[in-house]
Order: sequence, then C-alpha cells, then structure tokens
Amino acid sequence: MKINIRLVMGFACALLCACHQSPSSMGNVVSGKPDDGSRIAAAASNPSDWLSHGRGYDETRNSPLTQINTNNVGQLGLAWYYDLDTHRGQESTPLFVDGTLFTTSAWSKVQAFDGVSGKLLWAYDPQVPGEAGAKACCDVVNRGVAYWGGKVFVGTLDGRLIALDAKSGKVIWSTLTVDQSKGYTITGAPRVVKGRVLIGNGGAEFGVRGYLTAYDPDTGKLVWRFYTVPGDPGVKDGAASDAILAKVTSTWTGEWWKNGGGGGTVWDSLAYDPELDLLYVGVGNGSYWRRTLRSQGGGDNLFLASIVALRPETGEYVWHYQETPGDEWDYVATSHMILADLPIEGQMRKVLMQAPKNGFFYVLDRTNGKLISAEPYVPVNWAKGIDKTTGRPNFNPDADYAKTGKPWLAMPGALGAHDWMPMAYNPGTGYVYIPAYELGFPYVSDPNFKPMPKGVNLGVDLGALNLPDDPKVKDAVRKTVRGYLIAWDPKTQKEVWRVPQPSAWNGGVLSTSGNLVFEGNGGCEFEAFDARTGKRLWSYDVQTGVIAPPISWAKDGNQYITLVAGWGGAYPLLVGGLSWGDKGPVPNRSRVLTFSLGASGKLPDPAPEPLKPLQTPPQFADQATIALGQKAYDRTCVVCHGSGAVSGGIAPDLRYSVAIANKPYWDGVVSGGILSSKGMVSFKENFTPEEIEAIRAYVVSRAHVQAAENARQSGDK
Repeated sequence: MKINIRLVMGFACALLCACHQSPSSMGNVVSGKPDDGSRIAAAASNPSDWLSHGRGYDETRNSPLTQINTNNVGQLGLAWYYDLDTHRGQESTPLFVDGTLFTTSAWSKVQAFDGVSGKLLWAYDPQVPGEAGAKACCDVVNRGVAYWGGKVFVGTLDGRLIALDAKSGKVIWSTLTVDQSKGYTITGAPRVVKGRVLIGNGGAEFGVRGYLTAYDPDTGKLVWRFYTVPGDPGVKDGAASDAILAKVTSTWTGEWWKNGGGGGTVWDSLAYDPELDLLYVGVGNGSYWRRTLRSQGGGDNLFLASIVALRPETGEYVWHYQETPGDEWDYVATSHMILADLPIEGQMRKVLMQAPKNGFFYVLDRTNGKLISAEPYVPVNWAKGIDKTTGRPNFNPDADYAKTGKPWLAMPGALGAHDWMPMAYNPGTGYVYIPAYELGFPYVSDPNFKPMPKGVNLGVDLGALNLPDDPKVKDAVRKTVRGYLIAWDPKTQKEVWRVPQPSAWNGGVLSTSGNLVFEGNGGCEFEAFDARTGKRLWSYDVQTGVIAPPISWAKDGNQYITLVAGWGGAYPLLVGGLSWGDKGPVPNRSRVLTFSLGASGKLPDPAPEPLKPLQTPPQFADQATIALGQKAYDRTCVVCHGSGAVSGGIAPDLRYSVAIANKPYWDGVVSGGILSSKGMVSFKENFTPEEIEAIRAYVVSRAHVQAAENARQSGDK
C-alpha cells in the first residue's frame, strides 16, 4: 500500500479546553483497560477524543473544541494524507482514541494511524469475497468501527462482526451475524452500549428480514436479538422481540414472511440515553417496496420506517414511533438520530430528532416516543402534513401508486430528502445542520413483476428513471436536482439558513464550538461555514467527491479535523451521469485527510484519468430486441451500472467495455461469472440466453447514441 504523508507542524498552540481533560477521560482504552462507557457518556467533558460513531451516545457530532474557529479557520491547512487502496464510496466516520485514529474503507477494511503524524500503525483486511458486492444495493461501503476495552469492532460486507486488538489489529474473535445464503450485508458501524456490541444489517431490497443483534464484546457470543418485523405467525424466534411482534402481526397481511422477508433492516442509525437507559433503533424499508406485493391487504407493517426504543442489556421493547406507516417509497427511519434536551413551549424536553428520507423533521419525546412536532424541511408531496394528535401522516391518496395504478412523481424520492449522511447539532447555536437535497423519483408499479433470484426486487419499474436523449431535457432535469446544507431550528421547526451545494449527493456534517460547520461535497470541496450565518469561510480541493462526515480531535494542545474522502454510494450507482453536478464527472481518489492550523501540506497533482475509447461495434439487433434488452437491464443491471447505461463513475460504464463487442466474453461475464471476484457475479439465473444477448444489444445502442452526441458536440466547437 502506498503511503503519502505530509506533515507540517505550525502555529504554536492556543490554550483550549482540550488541554484540560478530566481525570476520568485519561484512561487508556487502547492499552486494553476495561471501559464501562463512562468516557463516551461524558463526551462533552472529554473534548480531545472522538470515542463513538456520533462522538457521544447522543450522536450530536458536535466537537467542544474551539482552537479552530471563525476567526482563524482560513489558516487551516493539510497536515497529512493517506491514499487508500479501495476506489469505491468511502463513508467512514473515524474514531480518535488516546492518540490513535481508527478508520475504515470500502470492502470493510480497517486502518489505525498515529493521529498527529499520519503514520500507519496497522491495517486489517477481512478479505470480503468480491461476490458479496452483488448484494450491496448502495456500494461496498463501510461507515466505521466501534471500540471498547482495547478492542476495535467492525462489521463486514459479507455479514461478519469482528473484534480486533486495538494496538495490533490482530483478530480476537469473529462471528457470523447473518445467513449468507440470503441477501444480507453489513455496511453500518457497530456501537457498544453497557457491555453489548450492537450490529444490524442491510438487504431489504434483496429480500431479507431485518434485526438488531447484541454480542458479548469479550467472546463474540450472542446475547440477544430483536427482529423488526414479524416472521411466520405462530412461530416464535426465541428472541427478545417475540412478545411485541406477536402484538404487531395484525399490521401485516398475506404471506410477507415468504414474499421478500418483510424487510425492516437496521442498517445505520442507533443512539443511546444513559439516564433513561434506552437504546433507539432506526428501522428501514419494506421488502418489497410495493405494499400490494409485500402485504397484500395493506396495513401499517410495523416496525417498518419506525424508531424503536429498547433496553440495551436485554433487547426488551419499550416504545415505538412509526414515521411512514405502510411505507412503499423507501422512506426509511435509518437516518441519523440526535438526542438533546430542548426548551419547547417553556418546558425543557428530552427529545430525539431525526430528518428522515420522507422530508419531515421530527422532534419526539424520547421518554415515551410521543410526537412533539414534525414539519417539512424540503418540498413534500406524498403527505399534506403530520397529525400532531395521532402522529400519523395525512397521506396524499395520489401517492399510493400501487393502489391507483398510476405513475407518481414523488418529492422526496426513493433516495429521500436526507439519507444516511449524518447531520450535526450544536448546543451553542441550537441548530441542527442537515445535508439535504431535492430529488424526485418516478414510482411506477411493474405489472409484470416476478422476483429474480439475484439482484434487487422492488416491485417498481426502474426504467421510469430513463430520460430522453435530448441534452436539453437532461440539462433541465439536472437543474431541478438541488443539494443544500440547511441550518434548522428544532425548537421552532424553521429553517435558519441554507447554502446551495454543487451536487445533491454531499457529505455528512461536523459542527464545533468554534462556531463552525464542516461539510464535504460532490464537487470535490471540503468546506467550513459560520454556524450562525452559513457564510462560507474556508474551502479545500480534495480532488474527489465527499460523502463521509468529518470529525475533530485534539492532541498535545492542537486541534485537528479528519475526513475520509471518496466518491460513491447509492446515488451515482443508480442515476449514473445525472449524479454529477455542474462540474461534470466526479473522480474517485479515496483518501484519509487530516487538517490543522498553519499546516501547509499539499496533495499531488491528480494523474490524468486514463482515456478509454467508447466501444461502437456494429449494431446487430432490431428495435424489439433492444427494447427487450433495455427492460432486462432496467430490472437488474441499472442499480450498479446506471440509468440509461451511463455509469456514475463507480461501477464500470458498459459502453466502454470491450465485452460488448465480444459475445463469448460478454456471455462469460454475465452468465459465466468470470468476474465474480470483482463483484460481477453470474446472472444466468435471472436471464435467458436471449435476454443476455438483448442486454448487450441495448448497451451497444447506448454507445452509438453517445458517439452521435460526441460528434455533435465536436461539430459545435
């Protein structure tokens, strides 16, 4: 692995609170001493470290550090960088513990660095089989590690939970958390609460049943499991969820446990309140998306799109709140949750805040799950509001595309108004900072839907994403897609300011007590804003799109900002070239970057992107065959290779593949699985030989369309 490190120690340190750690914060977790969670719970009084995914159990992602502030952020420079060996989406939140920086990268790899120098201390590769990538709907990403008592915990894409020695990176134990014969993946970061390592999973689009599992951190032994949707009625799981699921089975109809598994995966957000001893779990979407397929008689389908409160030691159910009953738009409740105490209507309330995909900002009473308020933070058309008495949406009947049988252009769309990218809450300003966007989605029921053995099974026609080839139409659509950093006041449920971003797909957020907000974007910039006004104060070209959130930490009196950068994720995979903002194609140059005041390190000039020739073999099929190929492509291939066969730069752009000019090679890839080790498994179970050839004909036709457009643009010049 190539290491590129630049370190410049500049600026004598200013006196800051990071220099005055409390005695309780000085324990050396990396050395292996036991940890009871008190350091994480007391994160506000331990400003130097970043000990848990959201910094503290409350997941505020606010650093109390003030050395870097609005007055001097312009002096921020690159201290060091490290080039990663995985050029896929990078979504990791680093941890900083007693001088050591822990990160993850795509394919569930783990790295440990000396935080100040950037020296690589150790690296761990779990050797995830490439075939596992075919089960990942939204890239082969990983969002980070947890640590506890000298151990680092990581979930792997193929469904393992692994404990590593924090000093050496050696494996202590490994346990399989999923049935690998099914479409499960793990992309989320574990948490450790009260001596329980917590991990969920993904895969609802691939037909699985969701759950959260707690393991013993010393042995990897399963302690409890909570399933988020009922299984076969009358059949107990022997799990912590048995009692409550018996009560909510009535919200389901048909044979959901057979047809897609129900979904409800816990693939990202968790939060914990030590005082109330409540663990808050964000639950995902249904399997299938279309409720008429998933639960033929309708129903709310608990606990889909819900926040569920549990006892962390036992998994005992306490309460739930369902944000989108009967969800059929992929409006998950897995988006980042934040816990805070807020003055609302003259009374201090213990609240949970979430800005989920469905476009409403929710403020809940976290003691009991009751709705306090919910207001839209982006344009919303699927519901006319949230009833404050019942907590239920006032649905727009036209949004029920499965029932009406008519197409529905939803705002927000399936990627939401805010996906997994973490937001942040600054108690000093009282604002929540949301990486939001406006991105519609055309929901069209697929009347001929039949579940495929491999790939996603949604029940909707993804071919509706295809746009006419007219460049003016595409430009017009691209201009309707907007991304923002929004400052939101949760007390008043009103926007305070917003900053437009060059892309809809941007990074997670960090706020600091230096009155700063940091966010990277899809235009390859890492930026700092005034937390009170939104004024842009600093920017750095990181040479790649950013989707991960930064952190801040301190060592020896100096404050640092660390970011893992690398373009990818669901958006560019699915929509392809339309994911690019005003600057055109977004490269992936995956890196860990650390910044400090006065540093003057520089990134190397980017190497020229290798030019791959467009493949334009003779078209060999009639329009009926091409149409058949397009239908098959949109059914399975589009989720990786992009709408209209235009890649967003993550998976290969098939129009440039030599395979489309070589039928035996094409058949070897699509049917024979000769590239399985790179994630391209065989899809012979999905397609007939005629369909496989028709897909090739479709891609060849798309290459010719691009060639014609290239010629037109050349002529215009």
